[in-house]
Amino acid sequence: QVQLVESGGGLVQAGGSLRLSCAAAGINFSGFGFAWHRQARGKQREWVASITNSGSTNYANSVQGRFTISRDNAKTVVYLQMNSLKPEDTAVYFCKVSGGAWGQGTQVTVSS
Repeated sequence: QVQLVESGGGLVQAGGSLRLSCAAAGINFSGFGFAWHRQARGKQREWVASITNSGSTNYANSVQGRFTISRDNAKTVVYLQMNSLKPEDTAVYFCKVSGGAWGQGTQVTVSS
């Protein structure tokens, strides 16, 4: 059974940084791509960034140049480094494995 557990969320001032982690278990980690999504209160969930099993990355226009997705196959962890955070980045951030499970989410709140 696939398990994804996000951590690293919190409260940060605008302009600050956070690093989210997604620990995966029950999966052949190196063989899968992963993505981060987010959902702000009252809005639909939206895609943020993806990383393939070979390490290729893609980003939503809204976070391009500020966020970096990476993976550590040895630790079976996917990261999302978020810099220059803005109040509009406030949301619950979810990790997802390609074609499969979601994590439970971690709250990120950016104060102005």
